[in-house]
Amino acid sequence: MSKIFAAAFVAALAAGPAMAQSQLSIATGGTGGVYYPMGGGLAELINRHVEGASATAEVTGASVENMGLIATGDADLAIALADTVEQGYTGTGRFEGQELPMVRAIASLYANMVQIVTPAGSDIESLSDLAGKRVSVGAPGSGTEVNAMTLLEANGMSFDDFDAQRLNFNETADAIANGDIDAGFWSVGAPTSSILNLATTNDIRMIPLSEDEVAAAQEADPTFTSLTLPADMYDGVDQDVSTIGVPNVLVTSSEMDEEMAYQITKAMFDNISELRAVHPAAEETTVEFTMSATPVPLHPGAIRYFEETGADIPDELRP
Repeated sequence: MSKIFAAAFVAALAAGPAMAQSQLSIATGGTGGVYYPMGGGLAELINRHVEGASATAEVTGASVENMGLIATGDADLAIALADTVEQGYTGTGRFEGQELPMVRAIASLYANMVQIVTPAGSDIESLSDLAGKRVSVGAPGSGTEVNAMTLLEANGMSFDDFDAQRLNFNETADAIANGDIDAGFWSVGAPTSSILNLATTNDIRMIPLSEDEVAAAQEADPTFTSLTLPADMYDGVDQDVSTIGVPNVLVTSSEMDEEMAYQITKAMFDNISELRAVHPAAEETTVEFTMSATPVPLHPGAIRYFEETGADIPDELRP
C-alpha cells in the first residue's frame, strides 16, 4: 500500500500543480435558430481567451427554460429574450409567483425579429387571418411562444383562436414544407438557418404587422421595438416586412464569481470580430446596445469591464 501511495505522490509531483478548471455551461436554444450558433461561438471565444475556463453550448428549449436553468444553477450563462428576462426577474408573466432576483446580465447581444411565415399560396395575409388555421407558436417554454402570445393578446387574439402547435424552429419549417401547418412564428435573429433552408425549397411569404398591431404590442410590452425585415433576406421575400423585435440578453447568476464575469465580458467585447464571424447578428453586439437594451441589472464583473471602457452606465443597470 505504501508503494502505491508513493508512486501516486511522485506522479502528482511530476504533473505539477493542479489548475482549477471552470466548466461553464451556456444554455442556448434549438439548432435551427441563432441562439445555438451564437452560444457555440461564445463558448469557443471563452475557451480561447479566458484562462482556466472551458465552455460548452447546450441545446435547450430557449428563453423560458434558460431562465430556469440559471435559477437552479444548471447553466452558468444563458441567452434569453429581454421580455422573458424581465418577467423572470420581476416574477411576472410566465414567471408569476416565481421571482428570480438572482438574474444578472452580462450584455445584450442582438434583437430578435418576430417572423411569421406562411406558404406563398396561402390565404393568410394578416395576423387576423390566422384564426381557424394550424399555426406553430414555437417550442414550449421558448421566447417565441412568449412573444407570439403577447402579440396576439395585445391584438385581441389568443392561441385558442387557432390550432396551436408548439414546434421548434426546424420542426416548424418541416411542417410548413410538408403542408402540416398553415403558418409559423419565429422570434429569432434574421436571417435564421431554418427559414433560409425552407425558402430554398419552398415558396414562402412573410406576414407583415400593421402600424396599429405594432403599437398595440408595444403598449402591452415596452421591450418590443418596431423593426423592418429587409427585402431579399430570404428567397422569395422581395419586399420589406414590418414587424416587431425584442433584444436578446446574455444572462448569468449573481452567484457567478466577479472575476469570471469580468473575464467573460472582456473576452467577448475585446474579440467581438470572432463572434461576428460566427453569425452576422453579432454585428449588433456593442457596449452601446447593452446600455440601451438591457432590462435587468448587470453583473458587477460586467460593470467593471464597462467602467474600464468609459461607458455611461444607467443607474438601473447597477445592482
